[in-house]
Order: sequence, then structure tokens, then C-alpha cells
Amino acid sequence: MIINSARFTISNATHTKCPGEMRHEYAFIGRSNVGKSSLINMLTGRSKLAKTSSTPGKTLLINHFLVNEEWYIVDLPGYGFALRGKQQREQLEKMIRGYILGREQMTNLFVLIDSRHEPMKIDLEFFDWLGENGVPFAIVFTKLDKLGNDAGRRNVEKYCNRLLQTWEELPPIFLTSSETGRGRDELLDYIEQLNKLPLE
Repeated sequence: MIINSARFTISNATHTKCPGEMRHEYAFIGRSNVGKSSLINMLTGRSKLAKTSSTPGKTLLINHFLVNEEWYIVDLPGYGFALRGKQQREQLEKMIRGYILGREQMTNLFVLIDSRHEPMKIDLEFFDWLGENGVPFAIVFTKLDKLGNDAGRRNVEKYCNRLLQTWEELPPIFLTSSETGRGRDELLDYIEQLNKLPLE
């Protein structure tokens, strides 16, 4: 897929105010500081489309980016808000749940995982919640450039083996690096395939 255009359109605090037209939406989510904004910028070829920050948890709204005037990338707040107060954590979690479960245009949820880390309880519980609710999702391992090829492969294999302890089969898996562009073609090809499916 060739990306000819990508532009920010709107931010919202609730899925009920998101764009009304029926276009495919691909939402990206992960724990804070997983490299979500950098990945979105890498996919679209726009270095400043999504705002990146060294401070975790900067995304606090549902952000829509229209790609090729045809489909949306949706930047969701990260989950696991250890540095935030209880009330704000609950508001963010409600926002995320509302979008994931209530947004009929969401064709797929891409869950980002930092390839350098061991499986964490919060991620495993999130995967289980997605499975229990029948949410279509894929796993995107980020920051593969931070590891050697062997170490990266071992970490991903270890993660997948841990998931297979409770899952009968794995969702689609993508290995990426925003620094080198690794995984860009594979992700965009997958989105292109899903774009051909009718929105229900």
C-alpha cells in the first residue's frame, strides 16, 4: 500500500462523538511509552503526524488520522496509568472500553508490546479481556532495533509461548522498528487486506 496522504482530523473523549461516516478504523493501543506515536508516524511516513514525547502517557484522547482520504488510524490512550490518579485512570479506562466495544467502525485493534520486556500481567489480562469480548486484534512488537536479531527473536518466541499457555492460537503477529522501518510493509499490507472487507 502506498500512503499518499495522512492528516489529523479530530480528538474526542468518547467514542460517541467520533466521526460518523462508515470508514474502516485501525486503532493502536499499548502501555505507556511503548512507541505508539512513533509507529503511527513510521507507517504514514509523516514524522510529526502523531505527537511523540519522552514523557509516558501523553495521549489522553481518542485521536483520528485520515489516511489516503479512505480509512482511519486511531491513536488510543495507553493502558496501565500508574502515574495518574484513580479518577483519571477510571476515566481513561472507560474511554478505552467504550471505543473498543462500542465503535462498530473499528476493524482491528493493534496492541503494541515493547519487544525488550518480559510478558507483563497487565498485557496478558488485556489480551484475555479482548478474547472474552471477541475483539479482533493483532500484536505488534515494537523497538526491535534495540535488540540483536537473535535476542529479538527469542524474546518474541518467549512471549508467544507464554500466550499459548492460555490461547489455542495466536492472533496475527508483527515485528516492527520505527527507527528502521521494519514491519511497515507487512502492517500496511494487512490493513489493505482488511480494507477490502465490508463494514458490518
